[in-house]
Amino acid sequence: MNEVSLSNITQGDDQAIDDCWNRIGIHGDRSCPVLAGHIHCRNCEVYSAAATRLLDRYSLVQDYHDRSRSSEQQTQVRTRSVLVFRLGDEWLGLATRSLVEVAPMQAIHSLPHQRARALLGVANVRGALVACISLVELLGLDGMTSVAPAGGRIMPRMLIVAAQGGPVVVPVDEVDGIHAMTEQSLDSASLSGTHANARFTRGVLHWKDRSLRLLDEQELLSAVNRSLT
Repeated sequence: MNEVSLSNITQGDDQAIDDCWNRIGIHGDRSCPVLAGHIHCRNCEVYSAAATRLLDRYSLVQDYHDRSRSSEQQTQVRTRSVLVFRLGDEWLGLATRSLVEVAPMQAIHSLPHQRARALLGVANVRGALVACISLVELLGLDGMTSVAPAGGRIMPRMLIVAAQGGPVVVPVDEVDGIHAMTEQSLDSASLSGTHANARFTRGVLHWKDRSLRLLDEQELLSAVNRSLT
């Protein structure tokens, strides 16, 4: 799996984001002279400005990739390893090559001027601001059932996926795990019935007594990038 360092979103441009919240703020020694007045760093205009710069950087990186994209066709690698997770009452599968890691759920902080409906805000992941995207919005699952299946303890998670501009957080209701699936079963997955016109979906297969919707990671990540720009 190709890992994307979270430090990349606070480094690499001419003026790096000053993550003062990690030095003198709520996650540092709390010596910031305005911390008492703001109570928490997320209420400070410096934190808000850093979040805005983060989203601007996603846009710049997207523009760069659009200009520098080669005309050569790249050979697609057949998916063998799939992350299975749940949103509401629907189970979905995503190729692990687009996954950085699965992380515990963190607080998501909304921004004053959201750029797109799918953009939930930002989360602080190990001291770095990471944009949060709603798969429910992107996949058009607004009317889905949100009640968790009976039995067992269900733990919501955050998927950190590798978008072009840097890691992006996607909250999900449950993660089943990473599973190896045969090429034959993946290739035989087709769209029919209620999933005939499903967004960013390349097929549906029967897996462990479940209907598993396989996401097209390239189309999905393209939609994620558009939401950030």
